[in-house]
Amino acid sequence: MRHQLEKTLLDKITTLPALQANIARWKQAGEKVVFTNGVFDLLHLGHITYLSKAAELGDKLIIGLNTDASVKRLKGESRPINDQNNRAALLASLFFVDAVVLFEDDTPRDLIAQLLPDVLVKGADYTVEQIAGAKEVLANGGEVKTITLVDGYSSTSIINRIKAQTS
Repeated sequence: MRHQLEKTLLDKITTLPALQANIARWKQAGEKVVFTNGVFDLLHLGHITYLSKAAELGDKLIIGLNTDASVKRLKGESRPINDQNNRAALLASLFFVDAVVLFEDDTPRDLIAQLLPDVLVKGADYTVEQIAGAKEVLANGGEVKTITLVDGYSSTSIINRIKAQTS
């Protein structure tokens, strides 16, 4: 049983070419593909709520996950707390996540342009104009949606609380 669980999780963590083949099959079967992205460093209730709402917007949920190098450039040398393999495995373990793909760039624009999901999702702290890949998805006939975030939850705030308690 444990071996099967590990295999199932690892099957969800995929490469761009394998994901493109899956997306082609999903779309051919009439399934709506949803894409979101992020760092997802310390998985918390805010992430779970956001991702489950994103999953409800279609049939298949893909998560673009920033690599460790990308996170360091965006968040600083002390991040990520969890490496990309751990973050990918945690996300893949969520039953409503169908695929996790790593990306090296600071934004997922190129990845999104190659995947062209039916629905692109980000938190409501972004406007559609600020969302990387929105222009490409809209030009392909897709939708761009924002989801209201749960107040009080962020990896940075959790890290800051831990630091305050240990100092």
